[in-house]
Amino acid sequence: MDMREIMVDKVVINIGVGESGEKLQKAHKVLEEITGAKAVRTKAKVRQPKWGIRPGLEIGVKTTLRKDKAISFLKRALSAKGFKIRKSQFDENGNFAFGIKEHIELPGTKYNPQLGVFGFDVIVALKRRGYRVKFRRYCKNKVGKKHRITKEEAIEYVTKKLGIRVSE
Repeated sequence: MDMREIMVDKVVINIGVGESGEKLQKAHKVLEEITGAKAVRTKAKVRQPKWGIRPGLEIGVKTTLRKDKAISFLKRALSAKGFKIRKSQFDENGNFAFGIKEHIELPGTKYNPQLGVFGFDVIVALKRRGYRVKFRRYCKNKVGKKHRITKEEAIEYVTKKLGIRVSE
């Protein structure tokens, strides 16, 4: 057990619809279908009068996957992207995100005319052992500077472990 070993903490899948109602219901069903996990609705935080959005209005759905389920979904999503992502899609903490324009691009997903087609975002959070000190209730503390994951370490991890090609 190596404390410096990088691993996938969680994979968050998000579908932003921009409106509540029937379209949101369909997006909810699609997300649960492609992930096999329970989805929750997300609410707007700011007011956008042009689009008719107000705080508290349900405008999207998301779900979080962890452990084996997260890695298996991530590999399916990456195969839809051709196992290629850009360097700009990584943040300074080693996390990365990418979008898929149509959910039917995922391998093993069939088009359902009653539901339609939705695009979604996949956000991947990486971690090392010992990151729990940041989130625990009792004796909360910061993760040390040398223990944090850098952008370069994250790129190296995804190329070796997940087989992703990272381009400029």
